[in-house]
Amino acid sequence: MTSQVGSGFEKSARSRIQRGFGEKFSAFSADRMALVSAVFLFAVGMLVLLAPILDIQDPYEAVKSMRNAPPATAEFLLGADGHGRDVLSRMIWGGRVSLLIGILPTVSAMVISLFLGIIAAYWGGWFDILIMRSLDVLFAFPLVLLAIAIAGVMEPGVVTEILAITIILIPYISRLVRTSTLSVITQPYIEAARAGGAGSTILIFRFILPNMIAPVIVYATTLIGLMIVVGSGLSFLGLGVQPPVADWGDMVSEGRVVLRKAPHVTLFPGLAILFVSLAFNYVGDGLQNVLNPKSAKR
Repeated sequence: MTSQVGSGFEKSARSRIQRGFGEKFSAFSADRMALVSAVFLFAVGMLVLLAPILDIQDPYEAVKSMRNAPPATAEFLLGADGHGRDVLSRMIWGGRVSLLIGILPTVSAMVISLFLGIIAAYWGGWFDILIMRSLDVLFAFPLVLLAIAIAGVMEPGVVTEILAITIILIPYISRLVRTSTLSVITQPYIEAARAGGAGSTILIFRFILPNMIAPVIVYATTLIGLMIVVGSGLSFLGLGVQPPVADWGDMVSEGRVVLRKAPHVTLFPGLAILFVSLAFNYVGDGLQNVLNPKSAKR
């Protein structure tokens, strides 16, 4: 009898999980642009991850006779750049760097911001004043200019880009975390948990964090697209990825000197930056409908 009851409970739990997943997927799929964007990003992600085993040109091999070759020339589907390197191959390999620079700093900043924002809101007092006033200093500078300033005093490279972007994102995400946490800790179930003897660790990780993280995830998702643009801008200015490493921003920078003669060198990586950035924004909108149904468009 006990085993039958346990088995029934497990089936019921699995049914609720499956039903919940189905409802969330339906809510996400209702936004067609979000669904198409998610499929597009998945395809791009698989393409760049499989770059080492794809049958494509060496992104660093320069064929002098193919300099600035137009698209659909010989084996160069998207043409060649000023050094005679395959644009398509460099875009695929460059996507590995560009996506890394967009995703890793955003995730890192979100983790750090969750720590800072929750501490500021939960304990308040001097913790709140010290953390938030320190972060307010960074708000005095425009986001892009701050990233340029941070990257400018460090040695150019991928690590520099990641650190610069992580630093500039922390104040923005921390403010949202603090606001979301303040709205949660006033809820009756938090008071009930306190009355039941729950300590700070249990309150934060079991009650506060799960109930305030949804808007943070949505916000971070939309920031990834913007950070790809910022990272590409740093590479364009020579403060990020250094040649000959392929990167979309660096490819745009290299193509500007032959813009009239070979516009495809700049056009294709520029379109990659545009479409991937827009896709992350649309996915963020779709997640908003899933994680915060009250804000979904009616």
